[in-house]
Amino acid sequence: MEIIKKINNNCALARDAKGREMVVFGKGIGFPATPYTLEDLSKVQRTFYDVSDKYFALLQEVPEEIFLAADDIAEDANEELDCPLNPNLAFNLADHLNFAIERTRGGMTLRTPLAYDIKHLYPNEYKLGRSALHMLRDRLKVDLPEQEAVSIALHIINAEAETSDMHATLQSAQIISELTEIVEQAFGITLDRDSFNYSRFAMHLRYLVQRICRATPFPPMPAAGTCS
Repeated sequence: MEIIKKINNNCALARDAKGREMVVFGKGIGFPATPYTLEDLSKVQRTFYDVSDKYFALLQEVPEEIFLAADDIAEDANEELDCPLNPNLAFNLADHLNFAIERTRGGMTLRTPLAYDIKHLYPNEYKLGRSALHMLRDRLKVDLPEQEAVSIALHIINAEAETSDMHATLQSAQIISELTEIVEQAFGITLDRDSFNYSRFAMHLRYLVQRICRATPFPPMPAAGTCS
């Protein structure tokens, strides 16, 4: 493996045997003068392919322990979710977590928009966010507020989307929240947002909104007297 450029003492840009560029992590891997050939590959702890150039500066700013924690969260998401994720998820999470930890240690909290809706619309991603908070508490000794589980979930949701558009994700959640209020007003009821039935209802709305936004045709209605 050829180490091309130092990013910091424990991180560098490298090229594998097939000539593909990647970011590698390993203790002291960026310390020698570059370029050089790394003979002992056991020193490599993490590798990342297809990293956008815009994230190289981030690797110099974010503490290594936060970045590695973000990568573990991304790996958990890859294992738990049955869909491809953006390869830059770990970098986006690391950037977010770095600021979130700084805010928390500075006594500052931010309100997460549509937190309640995200919990019900994306239960698997929210569960991953909750697990991430526990991991960060154990590993980094930082107790992030509960709403950060939603923020982490949003980054995972965003990584699932082909467009990777956080605005579109939030807009979809806002539409579903407004549709729920319309149903409540039309029927003069209050839906129990903690109930299983509401979770199913919200999930149907989620897929409806996705189909409309993507202009996906709906399947034909069954003919009268037939079963669907």
